Amino acid sequence: MPHFHGIWPALVTPFTEDNAVNLPILRDLVDYLIDKKVDGFYVCGSTGEGILMSVVERKLVAETVLSQAKGRVPVIIHIGAMALVDARDLAQHAGDHGAAGVSSILPPPYSGIDSLYTYFENLASAVPNLPVLAYMLNSSYNNVELMRRLMQIPNLMGAKYTGPDVYEFGEVVRLRDKNWTMLSGMDEVCLYASMQGAHGNIGSTLNFMPGVYRRIHECVQTGNLAEGQALQLRANRVTTLMINAGFMGAIKQVVMPLIGFECGPPRLPHPCLKPERFAQLQRDLELANFAELVAM
Repeated sequence: MPHFHGIWPALVTPFTEDNAVNLPILRDLVDYLIDKKVDGFYVCGSTGEGILMSVVERKLVAETVLSQAKGRVPVIIHIGAMALVDARDLAQHAGDHGAAGVSSILPPPYSGIDSLYTYFENLASAVPNLPVLAYMLNSSYNNVELMRRLMQIPNLMGAKYTGPDVYEFGEVVRLRDKNWTMLSGMDEVCLYASMQGAHGNIGSTLNFMPGVYRRIHECVQTGNLAEGQALQLRANRVTTLMINAGFMGAIKQVVMPLIGFECGPPRLPHPCLKPERFAQLQRDLELANFAELVAM
């Protein structure tokens, strides 16, 4: 089973103004980010709005990214769904089209570690030759105990951990020495997760400033933590501006167009950014040296 590492955009899914997947923009974005030397793509996750798309749309996005990437970088497809039959279908589809792995959220209807184990065991059995990563997003569980249980599944190979508890993240990293991928999913703590042994990070803001996070990882590897901290704080300033404006509206309607990608509006329940906020956010980003971070 492959071991994943490096910087992975949680890929934005561009939509047209009439709410269809914008395939030309999606293909261009894949090429742009590969040229920026990303190490892989995480597709149809939270930033990619996969849960808010139909199964047909999710398959279309997966096929498009995989065909455009052409094996230049690995692609993990998020296939989590409320209906297990949909998750299994999406997992098999991803495997059939060349995905390097699949990943799933912890579906809210499943309560307790035993219940989640049953979900992941059933899901993983649909793709026994593919790595499966749990996606821990705002999890209220003891994630160390959860992952200790899930690692009994032969092809459960790690997780994307999206949360601020860097201590717990480090404990999960250390559960297994080999054949284990732990990717940090909270951009704001990339430096500190890397210090705890993260193999890489998956994040929303890697859609437009992936070089910042590559440099942060390099700073940890070389012991240059002062520079890493400075870069983390600069990136966090941009992230905070976007959160305060309304993150999904900010990234799709303002930030991605600033680097040349018209990604359309976000899908409900994410609200669109009000037009009067566009200019203010653009000014705030300029003051935060947005262009310099994008250019890294």
